[in-house]
Amino acid sequence: MEDLKRLKKSVEESPVVEMDDYHYFIHPLSDGLPEVDPGLLEEVVNAVIERCDLDCDYILTAQSMGFPLAAALSMRTGIPYKFIRKRKYGLDEEISIDQVTGYSESKMYLNFVEKDDKVFLIDDVLSTGGTLKGIISALQKIGVDLVDVVVVFEKVGIKEELEKELGVEIKSLLKVEMDGPEVNIVE
Repeated sequence: MEDLKRLKKSVEESPVVEMDDYHYFIHPLSDGLPEVDPGLLEEVVNAVIERCDLDCDYILTAQSMGFPLAAALSMRTGIPYKFIRKRKYGLDEEISIDQVTGYSESKMYLNFVEKDDKVFLIDDVLSTGGTLKGIISALQKIGVDLVDVVVVFEKVGIKEELEKELGVEIKSLLKVEMDGPEVNIVE
C-alpha cells in the first residue's frame, strides 16, 4: 500500500494562515500553492487507485482544487470526469448546491448527472464538511449510485458525524489536525 511519504512531507512543510479565527494550511493539492509537484500528484493518484472502488461511470469533483485530482485520476484510469462548478450555466435540470465552509458560504452547480449514474466522488479536503454534505445530499436526492467517496486530507473531528448523517463512508488518504497555527499528521 502506498505510504504517502511525499504527501506527509509536503503537509509538514505547509504554511498555516488564519482566516477569521479559522486556521488553514496552505498546500499544493488544496490550494495550488506554492506549486504542484507531479510526483506528489502521482503518489496521491496511486493511493486512490489502491484504496478506492473505481467501478463507476465517471469521476466527479468540485471546483477548484478537485480539478487536478480528477484529471490526473482520469488520465491514469481512462475513466471520464465531470466537475461541479461555482458558475451557474442555466442548463436544463441544473442543480444548485449550498456550500457552507469554515470561512465562506456560496453556491455550486451540478449538471449532466442523472439517476442511477455510478459516481466516484473525490475532493481535496474534508474540513467542516460543508462542501461534501451539500454535494452528497444533492447526489442522493438525484438517486445516483455513489460507489465511493475519498478526500486527500481529512481534518480530524467531523468525518464520523458526517458519515452517520449522510449514510456514506468517506475515505481519506491523510488525517490532519490543526493545533492553532500548527498542522499535525494523525496516524
